[in-house]
Amino acid sequence: MSEDRYLLPDWSAPEGVRAFVTLRTGGYSQGAFSSFNLGLRSGDDPDVVAKNRALLDDHYQWRYRPQWLKQVHGTDVITAQPDNSEREGDAVWTDKQGLPCAVLTADCLPVIFCNSSGTRVAVSHAGWKGLQAGVLEATVKAMGDEPGQVMAWLGPAISQSHFEVGPEVRDAFLNSDPQMETAFIPGQGDRWYGDLYELARLRLHKLGVTEVSGGNFCTYKENDRWFSYRRDGVQSGRLATAVWIE
Repeated sequence: MSEDRYLLPDWSAPEGVRAFVTLRTGGYSQGAFSSFNLGLRSGDDPDVVAKNRALLDDHYQWRYRPQWLKQVHGTDVITAQPDNSEREGDAVWTDKQGLPCAVLTADCLPVIFCNSSGTRVAVSHAGWKGLQAGVLEATVKAMGDEPGQVMAWLGPAISQSHFEVGPEVRDAFLNSDPQMETAFIPGQGDRWYGDLYELARLRLHKLGVTEVSGGNFCTYKENDRWFSYRRDGVQSGRLATAVWIE
């Protein structure tokens, strides 16, 4: 294991379920994208990003290459295909062995899932728009298991102390569920600080997914480990979160 490239989730997934989140180090990208940038639409040199992605393939020796997504902050859940084609969506699942499901983030919340038998896995890209619209609920539904048989791990995202939002964001969540009020604290004027981790936990618990772990990171604050779009702007790289069945 290359410790400068990967974080392994600390969760109680069944044997045979594998997952990681990439760190920002250990790759080929230069400058603001230094160095393990996996995002083809980040503004980095596509050839360099391709070399970084090849490092994943070389290290893990998957049967199939990952199912990458063209993410649009929506709720579409894609069934992973082994044809190496990018598909539009914000979550992906599979029951096929050796076929990784992957999302890219840089402050948004990556959430990985598996069922208790280890026969289905999924990963979601959940920024506030996707969370509010129901991407996590759609992912669990696509997996086809009872929510009580599903576990989730919350990967690196921006923490509440750095995620300042306008009143329209808070209102969007509270209009659908007043209990979401606990995920917001007041800022200056009409601003609020939103907790993506708490929003995800509340949504998952309401759905019936009670085994939820992770959620103790901050992409904005931990500059040496993570990319952050809010911190770095358009020159932010992208982290990859992947899960698969061996």
